[in-house]
Amino acid sequence: MKPDALTPDLSFSQPYFTELPQLVSKTQPQGIGASRWLAWSDDAAALLGGLTPTASLLEQCAGNQLLDNGLGHYFAQVYSGHQFGGYSPQLGDGRAMIVGNLNTPQGAYEMSLKGAGTTPYSRHGDGRAVLRSSLREFLASEAMHHLGVATTRALAVVGSDLPVWRESRETAAITVRLARSHIRFGHFEYVTHTRQSKPQLQALLDFTIRQHFPELSGDAAGYKAWFAQVVERTALMIAKWQAYGFTHGVMNTDNMSILGETLDYGPFGFLDTYQESFVCNHSDSEGRYSFVRQPAVALWNLQRLAQALVPIIPSDDLVAGLDSFERLLVDHYVAIMTTRLGITPQETRADLGLISALMLALEENRLDYTNTMRQFSVVSPKDQQAPWQDDCVSAQVMKDWFNAYRRRLADVGDIDDWQAQRRQTNPKFILRNYLAQEAIEAAESGHPQAVAELLSVLQRPFDEQPGQEHYAQAAPNWAQGLVLSCSS
Repeated sequence: MKPDALTPDLSFSQPYFTELPQLVSKTQPQGIGASRWLAWSDDAAALLGGLTPTASLLEQCAGNQLLDNGLGHYFAQVYSGHQFGGYSPQLGDGRAMIVGNLNTPQGAYEMSLKGAGTTPYSRHGDGRAVLRSSLREFLASEAMHHLGVATTRALAVVGSDLPVWRESRETAAITVRLARSHIRFGHFEYVTHTRQSKPQLQALLDFTIRQHFPELSGDAAGYKAWFAQVVERTALMIAKWQAYGFTHGVMNTDNMSILGETLDYGPFGFLDTYQESFVCNHSDSEGRYSFVRQPAVALWNLQRLAQALVPIIPSDDLVAGLDSFERLLVDHYVAIMTTRLGITPQETRADLGLISALMLALEENRLDYTNTMRQFSVVSPKDQQAPWQDDCVSAQVMKDWFNAYRRRLADVGDIDDWQAQRRQTNPKFILRNYLAQEAIEAAESGHPQAVAELLSVLQRPFDEQPGQEHYAQAAPNWAQGLVLSCSS
């Protein structure tokens, strides 16, 4: 399997493979045969200098030919992780292969092929991804980016007729993923708990700082500052998840990015009606990763990371970082939500009380979260009731909240400008599960243009987009509270 001479001009580097050989294994992709583009993101391609979906690139993204990365092979990473609270000593890239780093004006991005076949870490799996999971990750990655949530990116999805068996017969697909880094909390757990190697832990941490936190020093002060940054980035990511109603579904430590980017989209879901206890993963019978528990789980995961770092970072420095998480999370969340509501921030406890009271009123009245928040763009201090008041089953609860809210709007100046700002902070369009499902079914029927149309809408979530209102409709009854499997 030789690199195609027609490969676009992509120049790869291999810092992770060359500097941390003890944490990688060489891999070769197993192609999916006759293939076709199912999805392509021009926006992500712009990161790589305006790459275009050529026939030669298709063969390479399908794993039928190698991209010329200078190695003659790809590689998979080994790591461990806490999965649903229990420690798994060795996990790793079971169906993803990293091609290498691409340097761009926006920094380096690591390209990987997800679904390109078995690796040494496949654990009896086939190393494949199916069409539905690949398209869901593609759409979610790009939708989250355009909402302003830190995330890995998706360049493309390649489809095929290669059969893959899950609950039933499906077809194989590959997602081309771009990430600033694939280093996870589980990498540090692996070298400490499974390898029990302080030198490897030191090498991993030093590499992480050099590559991704170059402004920090490689000494004790730099280590302390690094962990504090990891905590803050994680807090900001979770605050945005909670603010926009996103549920990850599998917040294992091996799915937590060291950069605070949303990683590994499996059974995710955005809230339809507001429901704090929403669980999007049908394997999560105890609701460990429900929407309301995500902040607590993030802190628990950070604590597991801190435990893995004890051999080289003083406990007091780790505790100081962990102790800042709740304050940072609340500060970020309140800042986002007061902006969405259009109120001037006051005392944090009072602001959080007003926000929490709205969430309780939304849940009690079973209102659609995204559509209700969008309606703040038509609110006026002169209104005697909320625009959604007639949809409430507990009208007094909402009326009481709205009266309290109106008192915070006394200093609104230009109402047209104020409402325009609400449109730029409250998305009209999100990736609802039923929209993803409809696009997937269309692609399965040979009509991938439905994916492109949905992507186009999701790339401008805050715009009105006349003629696309059907993408903003609340979920139909059959899709309310839709839950998914890990293969989704």
